[in-house]
Amino acid sequence: MANDSPKPVPSSAAADDLDAMLARALGKPLPAAGPTEVPMAEEAVPEEVPESAQRCGFVAIVGKPNVGKSTLLNALVGQKISITSRKAQTTRHRITGYRTQGTDQFVFVDTPGFQTRHGNALNRSLNKTVLGAVTDVDLILFVVEAGRFNLADAKVLDLLPKNIPVILLANKFDLVHRRGELAPWLRSMQERHAFAEFVPMSAKNLRDIGRLFDICGKYLPQQPWMHEPDELTDRSERFMAAEMVREKLFRLTGDELPYTSTVVVDKFELDGAMRRVAATIVVEREGHKGMVIGEKGEKLKRIGTEARQELEKLWDCKVFLELWVKVRSGWADDDARVRSFGYE
Repeated sequence: MANDSPKPVPSSAAADDLDAMLARALGKPLPAAGPTEVPMAEEAVPEEVPESAQRCGFVAIVGKPNVGKSTLLNALVGQKISITSRKAQTTRHRITGYRTQGTDQFVFVDTPGFQTRHGNALNRSLNKTVLGAVTDVDLILFVVEAGRFNLADAKVLDLLPKNIPVILLANKFDLVHRRGELAPWLRSMQERHAFAEFVPMSAKNLRDIGRLFDICGKYLPQQPWMHEPDELTDRSERFMAAEMVREKLFRLTGDELPYTSTVVVDKFELDGAMRRVAATIVVEREGHKGMVIGEKGEKLKRIGTEARQELEKLWDCKVFLELWVKVRSGWADDDARVRSFGYE
């Protein structure tokens, strides 16, 4: 849990002239877009860091659906632990990732995008997860697309506590062609909330990620680390198996398949160096089942193959993956079934 020590006083936002704030953020040209693949965390961590020198804190990543939160988390952790796709509402769980750098240990909390369109049981569960994640952290990264802000962004911003520093993270900045036009946008954003910092960046640019660590580090309270330096997440391999199948399901079915489809792991076994996984893809209608299976089972086979390859890369071992598809009508609006499928 985050401690009650005083938060550092931000140096950049409230008192400064906004033009100066923008100039400081954009004073140096941003580097060209870096690699899009998330690298493994490789930097050396000191073997022993005295507790008196350690800093550790919680950093929540929030924003509307599809602004790049999961991509950002994966880059910050240095390994893929949160699935991504172009389909909205891909992230459905509170995913926690750890990164230890020097004397600092960051506990990053990725959240589902706040749901405003449907009030079913699944979306109520997702929104409860978002609200729970932002109330007891040391720092909040409010992720928006650079130069853009709409009603969905505003609803998320309204949820943020007033007593926790918030960094305005303008993601996808590499797609902004006229950066001079960002000053009026930033001025309007600062009128909405007294942001502690403004960080224009791309979550796919490794040098931008390094810069973000430097910015976030000063908000961590001085306290002992909560996790071992080489730990990356609190999620189990069983959970990751279900998530990887769900990612491939969404990526390969596109907008045809409703987002309410989910994946349940029925069996997870260690067999020597191999992992054996049996999972069920749950859909709401018979027609959706046909979309997932595809002609002669080719779509389901491809989902399984790509998920298996991703898991083998993640775990560095052989994986045997079996998939089935079942129809459970109305599950997303059934509180009990939503809980039974692992949603908080």
